[in-house]
Amino acid sequence: MNTERLTKQIDFLIEVEKLKTIYRQNMVFDRSRHENSAEHSWHLVLMALILTDTTADPSVDKAVVMEMLLIHDIVEIDAGDTFLYDETGCATKEDRETRAAQRIFGLLPDDQKQRAIALWQEFDERKTPNALFAAALDNMQPVLNHYINGGSAIRHHALTRSQIIEKKQFIQQASPALWQITLEYINKSAEAGFYTPD
Repeated sequence: MNTERLTKQIDFLIEVEKLKTIYRQNMVFDRSRHENSAEHSWHLVLMALILTDTTADPSVDKAVVMEMLLIHDIVEIDAGDTFLYDETGCATKEDRETRAAQRIFGLLPDDQKQRAIALWQEFDERKTPNALFAAALDNMQPVLNHYINGGSAIRHHALTRSQIIEKKQFIQQASPALWQITLEYINKSAEAGFYTPD
């Protein structure tokens, strides 16, 4: 047994426990608290498991998408969760997250570190079918959350339907089927008054 390798792996697994303490804008179903980033990642992996076969291009590799979604937000342990509509936070997001990726994934054995960083970068760049589909799921989930929670976490941001569509419309490129569902829920939330009128 390679004890040095195992020690590094355990150190990483202990470190990522912190992801459970990073809270997002969205609320959990009963509106008792905000969801954390670990819960968000779990939900996305489940979405990939269930939806890839029916909504993704045949070139999309479900296992790779699930792997990306498991690791895509780990950098938030150091960088925090940057709200998609926070222009100031988004301006420094890339630098904060790159430093976080080097530190956190750097805890792993070198081959696993390189794999994690490569997947994280691929996800962030959205250039491959796998990354584009993973990002589509990541952007669809909050829209569903807005609706099922009665807009409880999004109303106070006073976002318009047009602002939501502007950020989410790339989903159509990843999966027309996912975009159709996403747009349906954006419209339902707008009609229910969860977004500010355009």
